Amino acid sequence: MKILLLDAYDAASHRYWRAAITDMLKDIEGDSIQWTELVLPPRYFSWRIRGNSLSWGKGEYDVLQSESLDKDFDLVIATSMVDLSALRGFIPKLGLIPTLVYFHENQFSYPVGHNKQPAVEPQIVNLYAALCADKVVFNSEFNQQTFLKGAESLLKKLPDEIPKGLVQELSEKSSVLPVPIVEVQDQGDLNNTFIVKDTSNNQASLKQAPLKIVWNHRWEYDKGPERLLAFVKEVIAQDLIIELNIVGERFRNSPKAFDEIELLLKNNPQQQLKQFGFIESYQKYLKLLEESDFVLSTSLHDFQGLSVLQAVAKGCLPLVPNRMAYPQWFSSEVCYPEADSEVQEAKNAVQHLKEYNWSNVRIDIESLSPHVLTPMYLKVFAATIAKSTIS
Repeated sequence: MKILLLDAYDAASHRYWRAAITDMLKDIEGDSIQWTELVLPPRYFSWRIRGNSLSWGKGEYDVLQSESLDKDFDLVIATSMVDLSALRGFIPKLGLIPTLVYFHENQFSYPVGHNKQPAVEPQIVNLYAALCADKVVFNSEFNQQTFLKGAESLLKKLPDEIPKGLVQELSEKSSVLPVPIVEVQDQGDLNNTFIVKDTSNNQASLKQAPLKIVWNHRWEYDKGPERLLAFVKEVIAQDLIIELNIVGERFRNSPKAFDEIELLLKNNPQQQLKQFGFIESYQKYLKLLEESDFVLSTSLHDFQGLSVLQAVAKGCLPLVPNRMAYPQWFSSEVCYPEADSEVQEAKNAVQHLKEYNWSNVRIDIESLSPHVLTPMYLKVFAATIAKSTIS
């Protein structure tokens, strides 16, 4: 089987997914998959989501990529940011190949930054890509449902000449297939080994001081830095003895909340700030996860929650809000109650941390293992090639 994989915005979670599926599907019984992967760097978002079809379809910056698009393939897998309808116009041969569009995220549910309005153009790219695909796959039920609701809302706002039944068509050819949870031995290494750890013996208790908590997300507004700040303030107010590790990818213009968090924790020795900033060594990062009791999320946007799931696979207990994709992976009782107010949600999180009976928690993410997901991916690939849908 020859598969062309197109990723128009190759962010960290996309690279993780590419590494996971190409590795777990490289040696399958009775067949072999030949992968051709074309990616564009994750920068200049507004240009990238609209210009990727031009870069690939007419670009001469990389002749090898242009030639690759014109080869014979059994299946095309494109991420949702690929401007698939335009790319098929530039390279008509692609329109004859069965195509699966994979949604790591959707632009209808992506939280808008401060003083910004939702952009319709990225939503249209998502919508058109899904409509011209043979199969549409989402990494979580939350992602699927928010996309369908968002598409329906957008279509109702358009003035005229809107075909009927589009959302029903999208719903009928869509399904949920998560990103497998694997350990990449090195960030550039494609040799993955499944690492789910038995968390049944993780008896985290507030009697064990300090309680080790890791927050491992991108340092951007959609990961809830203000809510993290409120959590830190509440922990200090209640004088909890914790060790907090704030890690993840940091960018040039990080939210100011992180500066205040660093200052607060440095001035309050009861709450230790052990690690603050990106950990260059991936092995050291995995070791930190193994040594931590809880993984904390304050996010406004997690379509699957890979960083949390990877930490849980390493033995952490999830201290996560009852929203987004999290109720799909963990029971609602395990998640702390969400709130519109940052202060109230912080109180909810700390109360949940203190009062929930964590010793009885049993986390089961076996459904996200490669040996479970491999046949499901192969079934979806076969159905797409046959231009049928999974019931």
